[in-house]
Amino acid sequence: MTADAFDAVIGQEAAVNRLRAASVAPVHAYVFLGPRGAGKRRAARAFAAELVGDPVDRDRARRLCATEEHPDLVIFEPEGTSFRAEEADAVIVEGSRSPAENGNKVILIDRFHDATPEAAAKLLKPIEEPPARTKFVLLAEDVPPEHVTIASRSTVIDFPAVTTEAIERALVSRGVDPDRAHGAAVGSGGDVGRAELLVVDDDFAARRDLWFTAPDRLDRSGHSAATVAREIRAAIDAAQAPLDQRHVEEQSTMDEVEAATGTRGSGRRAMEARHRREARLHRNDEWRMGLATLSQRYRREVVDGSARRSLDVFGVITDASEALIRNPNEDLWLHALLVRLARTSNSPG
Repeated sequence: MTADAFDAVIGQEAAVNRLRAASVAPVHAYVFLGPRGAGKRRAARAFAAELVGDPVDRDRARRLCATEEHPDLVIFEPEGTSFRAEEADAVIVEGSRSPAENGNKVILIDRFHDATPEAAAKLLKPIEEPPARTKFVLLAEDVPPEHVTIASRSTVIDFPAVTTEAIERALVSRGVDPDRAHGAAVGSGGDVGRAELLVVDDDFAARRDLWFTAPDRLDRSGHSAATVAREIRAAIDAAQAPLDQRHVEEQSTMDEVEAATGTRGSGRRAMEARHRREARLHRNDEWRMGLATLSQRYRREVVDGSARRSLDVFGVITDASEALIRNPNEDLWLHALLVRLARTSNSPG
């Protein structure tokens, strides 16, 4: 028998309980609301598995929804930085079609918070009044003002950030070494998917150590900063490997599905766009993990008095974190950060 589809959802007991109850008599639309990495898409797949297909063969629905291959789980996600009006048109057309099988059809829109005002306006009526067997699930990190009406006409399920402890427990329950699980959970920033990447990344501990020990190798010379920067940059370049492998596996699955069905469509374009976005976010997460590690190092020194440091180092790290939002040149950004840390942390405290 197929395992409970909700088992893949970590640290969201309240949301899962609500969805189990809702699957008995689902309403027309749901908004899954919470930060990236909180498990919204996993929960959506599990929820859809309880609604689509033949109720007598629920195991098949769970198996196909887990890999997003069920014909009545239709997923839309922005191909660019926003979900545009023409993409909303495709949702409307799909929503008017009957399910392929005996159950419901679930239309899942990922990153609904990125929908333009025009797209949101187009989708209001179709989401509020879909055909009886069509259910909408909208995944969003927040509710912009132009989306408030849709949210108010839907059932909102909250997905708070997953705690480090919950991620660590889940990883250990899967047989991950406790020390490795702890490091991955701490380094994940509450993102379950990132934690799962880190536990198969043999170089993760070394990258964290590279950041943690960076202050020991910095002096007031630009040469030391350049040397440390090169090492960190090379480590982050290599950190992409586990995610690249996941993308290769997803690409292979897509190839198999297209070969079996003889079709090639927008699903591939959406997947490729998602892969590019995930790669950017993964790299950004690595930079932010490094900044968090530096902060941890300096906080430890302040608490135990092991070194004489200026508290201005925390302002330097905050400035660097804010600069990341503007997508700076990585080499210049990293070198400037390390030079400022060297000058500040070696000044009188």
